[in-house]
Amino acid sequence: MKYRFLLSGQYIPWLLLLFVVDAFAALLLWLTDAEMFISVVFVILLFTGLLFFCVCAVLVRSERKKEQAFWDFLENPQEYQEAELVQLLPLRQGRCMHALGKKLRNEKNAYAKLAAQMQEYEEYVESWAHEIKTPLSLLAFLSDNHRDELLDTVNFKLDYILNRMQESVDQMLFYARLKGIKKDYRFEQIEILKCVEEVLEDYKPLLDEKEFRLSINLSEETVCTDRRGIRFLLGQIVSNSVKYCKSKPELSFRFGQKDGFFILEIRDNGIGVKACDLPYIFEKGFTGDSGENRKKATGMGLYLARGIAEDMNLSLEADSRWQEGFEMRIYFPVLNQQAV
Repeated sequence: MKYRFLLSGQYIPWLLLLFVVDAFAALLLWLTDAEMFISVVFVILLFTGLLFFCVCAVLVRSERKKEQAFWDFLENPQEYQEAELVQLLPLRQGRCMHALGKKLRNEKNAYAKLAAQMQEYEEYVESWAHEIKTPLSLLAFLSDNHRDELLDTVNFKLDYILNRMQESVDQMLFYARLKGIKKDYRFEQIEILKCVEEVLEDYKPLLDEKEFRLSINLSEETVCTDRRGIRFLLGQIVSNSVKYCKSKPELSFRFGQKDGFFILEIRDNGIGVKACDLPYIFEKGFTGDSGENRKKATGMGLYLARGIAEDMNLSLEADSRWQEGFEMRIYFPVLNQQAV
């Protein structure tokens, strides 16, 4: 009802014009015959009002029909929808709508083609990433079995290369996953302690080589999240701690609950991040001005971590002081079934 009044409102100037014409006719009638004026003027005004509202009703109905046809056409700009809409429009507007329909159909076809290409590219990247993991696993297996036959420096270099290759493959896979059309997250109850231990096991050779001191203060509390996603997120944080560590490096994990969130805190005592760089560390490609090591960085790790976290409905919060360490906090929402 309110919408009809809004549509009718656009015809108010025409009603005023009709009343002006009636006033002029009434003036002429009064000048001609004053007695006749009194008996006829109310009939003229009543007829004018009824005529206006009848015309408004017809026009409002026509406008609503046009609007509905337009939205149907906009949602599905096929030729039959366009033809139905053009029949309701004046000739000039119909020509414009025909041009719009043609452009929309071309854009829709181009979008469908691009979506198909993106889907094909995503499937190729995922397939390549999974295929490359097989020779990487074989290389890691051979390296472990022949570790005693090689020098410690060679073993370290092999471990570093394997770790960097695996990290690059994971970044590529999760970048495709993050930008892909389809999302294949599998949310389940995960024990955060086991997840952290799995990530630390992946980085064990590098952590041992740097002589990291680990402090794990985690309970057996579970969170609802995607296992692969949270492992990737944790891996990026641990990787940064290894890359930017100082002498006598330390890495600590602490888990708690506050304000309706489970909070996982990961802290190291590395070089940290300058205050001027801290607000931008999640930006794509940002490396900052925090030391020589960061000049070799790609700026993709924390960018992907934030993207994956947002997809999983998690929040990331970073804190750091230059040359005093870096801390990342991951906020998990507490579900009802977790809070019981």
